[in-house]
This record gives sequence, structure tokens and C-alpha cells, in this order.
Amino acid sequence: MGGSGYAGGEFLRLALGHPHLEVTQVTSERSAGLPVSMVHPNLRGRTNLKFRKAAELDAADIVVLALPHNSAAKRIAEFTEKGRIVVDLSADFRLKDPEVYRATYGEDHPAPDQLGDWVYGNPELHREDLRGATRIACAGCFATSVILALYPLLKLGVLLPKDIIATGLVGSSAAGASASEASHHPERAGSLRVYKPVGHRHTAEASQELPGNFPLHLTAISTPRVRGILTTAQAWLPDGYSERDIWSAYREVYAAEPFVRIVKAARGIHRYPDPMLLDGTNYCDIGFELDTETGRVVLMSAIDNLVKGTAGHAIQSLNIACGWEETAGLDFAGLHPA
Repeated sequence: MGGSGYAGGEFLRLALGHPHLEVTQVTSERSAGLPVSMVHPNLRGRTNLKFRKAAELDAADIVVLALPHNSAAKRIAEFTEKGRIVVDLSADFRLKDPEVYRATYGEDHPAPDQLGDWVYGNPELHREDLRGATRIACAGCFATSVILALYPLLKLGVLLPKDIIATGLVGSSAAGASASEASHHPERAGSLRVYKPVGHRHTAEASQELPGNFPLHLTAISTPRVRGILTTAQAWLPDGYSERDIWSAYREVYAAEPFVRIVKAARGIHRYPDPMLLDGTNYCDIGFELDTETGRVVLMSAIDNLVKGTAGHAIQSLNIACGWEETAGLDFAGLHPA
């Protein structure tokens, strides 16, 4: 559903190459009747499907919703009748508390009684909950980059429970630009600007998922790229803690994770996470640097917002829910040079 946008197009790209998925229909109200490849030219020769209207949607094993915010929730009964498994790429079912939803989005949730039925689609935190899940609310991209950088350190008490300030350098596809907007207004896709200095909606999402009770502050800056997020989070270590404690926390929590990599080299030009190297991949690269004189640690995480931040962790979550190999369809290693 909503397959003509960035998120829908990226899910299509991954699903068409997935060993256990067959895409049977794609909807778009604006592009109904057009071949999918006219909107997503990278899919030429990969599918002969044409867009259809939502009213023409047939039942399927899995229904994936790539609709604008607050659209899926208003019609969720319709979609759950069509598919045994429903995956929502929007923010409609990520937050569990209706009051937090109202405070974050400025309106009541259209289906508050269903919020508890959805599993938050962050496999690193909710792998066991995802097994057999039939309602998956995929995590937000900026929230994902923040959560994965901070989670092990907060879970194991490596950071002080005081203000954490996270800044995300995001591509236009994560800064609210749609595919059509980027094509009609290329100056917006290629700008460098602060587009959300305070009150970012993913703050509530990250606060919900991270352990502990502490103030979290997010700022988003749009960069002259389409894909990618590079997040830096500034936090503080307790007295007596060192780099070894940071390393130990990441290794303990992420040692077996197939898509999280710790990047911290002593020399060379690839010492820190770089989102350019992750285009098209489902990896999250995490690094850090500690100021030993002050105890301030700068945590860095990089993802492709359309893959690990959207469609990729949707596929990863589906793999877990359906009992398939978790990495199925997600083996692209990225490009270098980028």
C-alpha cells in the first residue's frame, strides 16, 4: 500500500529480491495504471506489476503499509482484513501510550485500542516479541540511529542518567521530502539546513524504547544527500569508567547481531561510521570517542534511513516473524568507493 513513495519503493526493491516473498500487487492512488518501473526506474526488468488503487486491493499473506502519517490507523480494520500479517512503515502504531501519541502528534489516535497489539519493529531490541508477530510497527529512521547507539550503554549503566543531546545529519528522504517533492524541487533535496532544532517526533519513540529515565534531546539537520543518517549523541560517563567499559557494553549486547558493527579504528580514513558506505545496506555502524579529561563521550551511528531505518528492518522483522533466516534478502554489502 502506497508503493510510489520512497519507503514503499525501497520495500519493493528488497521484496523483489527476497527468497521467500512474492509481490503480487502495489497500490498508488496517483499512479494507478502506470507500470511500477515508471515511478521506480531502478526496478526496470525486475517486475511487470502496475500500480492499482487501494479499492482494488486483494487479500494477501502480508500487507505492507507505506502510507502517510495517520492514514493507516484510520483504515486499519480494512487492512487487517486483507492480510494475516500487517507491517506498517509509518509512525501510526509505534507509540504505546495514547497520551504520548496525542502530545507528540497533536491529535488523538484513530485506533487507540489497537496500540498494544503491535510489536515495535526494532529487531535488536524486540527479537523475541517479533517471533510469530502479525502486527509490526516499524521503527522510525532517526529513532533507530539514536536507539542503537545508546541502548547497550544505558541498559548496562555505562552512561550517567543526565541530559543526552543527539544530532542527526539526515538525507532528504529522511527529512520529510517525498519522491515527487524531490523530483519537482531538487533544491530542497540538496540543501543543508536545520529543519527540526527541537521537538522532533522521534524523541518520544526513542524515549519509549531506551532504558532509564533521562532527558533526551534530538535535533535534525538536512544534508545535500538523499539517503543516510549520521547521528552523534553526546553523553557522560561516571567517574572511573573508561573506553573499556564502552567496548564491553557494545560487545555484550551486540556480539551476535548480524547488522550492527562497531567501527573504531586507530588509524586510516575509515575510523568512524560513514553513511555513504551504507547506501542500500541494512547495517548500522556505531563508533565513539571519549574525552578522558571531562568524561564526555560522543557516540556515532550511521544507517541508510531507507533500509535499516525503514524497509530493511521491516524485512528483518518479517524474517523473524515468519521463522526465516534473519538475514534473508538483506545481504547487500554496500559500495566502496562511494
